[in-house]
Amino acid sequence: MPKGLTFLPSLALAAVMALPLAAETKPDASAVVARVNGDEITLGHVIATAAALPEQYQQIEDDVLYELIIDQLIQQQLLGQQQEELTKLNTLALENETRSLRAVQTVTALIEEELTDEAIQEAYDAKYADFQGVDEFNASHILVETEEEAIDLKAQLDDGADFAELAKEHSTGPSGPSGGELGWFGPGQMVPAFEAAVIGLEKGQVSEPVKTQFGWHVVTLNDKRKSEAPALEQVRAELAQTLQQDVIQARIDELTQGAEIDRPALEGAGPEVLRQIELIQE
Repeated sequence: MPKGLTFLPSLALAAVMALPLAAETKPDASAVVARVNGDEITLGHVIATAAALPEQYQQIEDDVLYELIIDQLIQQQLLGQQQEELTKLNTLALENETRSLRAVQTVTALIEEELTDEAIQEAYDAKYADFQGVDEFNASHILVETEEEAIDLKAQLDDGADFAELAKEHSTGPSGPSGGELGWFGPGQMVPAFEAAVIGLEKGQVSEPVKTQFGWHVVTLNDKRKSEAPALEQVRAELAQTLQQDVIQARIDELTQGAEIDRPALEGAGPEVLRQIELIQE
């Protein structure tokens, strides 16, 4: 178990990551957990810090983590008291942090308002209302090493031999013991030559020998169907992600159209100065 923490990460996402405390205990976030030369550190500071920790720290037991965070905040306060004001670099960083926090709050409120179960259901209905599906096939095959073997098996099948029994006896593929059954598959799941042979068959028909990188196949089509639309729960996360992006972008576009945005051209102030950190160092 670590005995201390390095300086804790930025709190830019604390607004969306923090979890509400249990209502029945009604703790006061403004309760003081430590005073450092008169400066107060509150329970709220501890909670906000915990919410922004990376995953590896989230695994630490709460009683240990609680003390580690308070110790860290005390150390930060002691060190921070040695400075009367922030440097130019840190002042700019704080302004960026504040801008980020405000943006996060806006996005969070927007998502809570717009990303409802009803909105996801509507998106699902719209996307799959005219779903046609694609052809799916249920086929069996017998895989052998040579064309001569495949031709002989095809002749036996044309004479009425049982496909499954021949597959069990002769197929070198892993499906042989189950009578050559491959189950259901859709476009792109089989190698092109094999797929083309299956597509060209009618139900119950047996193919001519087909060569692939695996050997020679004799194929029969057991059944054919159209794929069904996925259930809502299967695509909920995908729909929610798309909706979230659309909602945020729509809001940004709306705000952009109604805003006065000026980007003056500055001589000598472009990409060439991006790495010149000395410009903001005192």
